[in-house]
Amino acid sequence: MSSTFKVLAIVVMLAVVAVLFAGMRNMIKGGSGNFSNRMMQLRVLFQFIAILLIVGALYFSRQHG
Repeated sequence: MSSTFKVLAIVVMLAVVAVLFAGMRNMIKGGSGNFSNRMMQLRVLFQFIAILLIVGALYFSRQHG
C-alpha cells in the first residue's frame, strides 16, 4: 500500500471518528437536529472518501507491487 494513500486513509478515518463523536455529543446534549443531520451527512462523505482511498491503495499496490 502506497504510503501516501495509507496516510490519507488514516487521516480520513480519524475525521470520520471525530465527526461521529461530534454528532453523538450533540444528540446526547439535546442539541439541534439540523447539526446532527449535517454531521451524519459529513460522516457518510468521509466514509466514502476513505473507502475510495483504501480501494485505490489496494489497486495501485497490485499494479506496481
